[in-house]
Amino acid sequence: MSADTDLIKLYSTRILGLAADIPHRTRLDAPDGTAKRRSPLCGSTVTVDLTLKDGKITAFGQDVKACALGQASAAIVGQNIIGRTQAEMQHGRDQLFAMLKSEGPTPEAPFDGFEVLGPASEYKNRHASILLVFDATLDAFADATAA
Repeated sequence: MSADTDLIKLYSTRILGLAADIPHRTRLDAPDGTAKRRSPLCGSTVTVDLTLKDGKITAFGQDVKACALGQASAAIVGQNIIGRTQAEMQHGRDQLFAMLKSEGPTPEAPFDGFEVLGPASEYKNRHASILLVFDATLDAFADATAA
C-alpha cells in the first residue's frame, strides 16, 4: 500500500464530516480571553475566544483555518468545550499529545471522540494542526486570567 493511499484513508468520511460541522464558529463580541495559534509547518491557524464564570467556559467562539484534521479536532473540542476548566483542557491536550506522539490511549471523556484521529499519529507533520485548538484555548485561558 502506498503512502498516498494511506493518507487518503486517513481522511475518512467521519473526519470529513466533523470538519464540515465545526461548532461555535462565530467569534465572541466581548470575550474574557482570546488567542490565536498557527502551525508553522502547514500554516493552519485557530483563533479562540472564550468567556469564563467560576473558572469554567460559558461561551466559546473559534475561527478555524486548518486542514481537515485540524478542523475535525476543532469540531471535537467544540462539541465538548462548554463547562470545561483550564485543568480539564490541559489534561485533554496532554492525553491527545500522548496519543499522537507516543502511542498513548485515546483521551478520556469528554474528549474521547479523538479516537477518530488515532491514525494521524503516523503523520507527524499533522500533529501541530490537530493540537492547535487546545493550544489556542489554553492561551485564551491565560489571557482571561491575566486581565
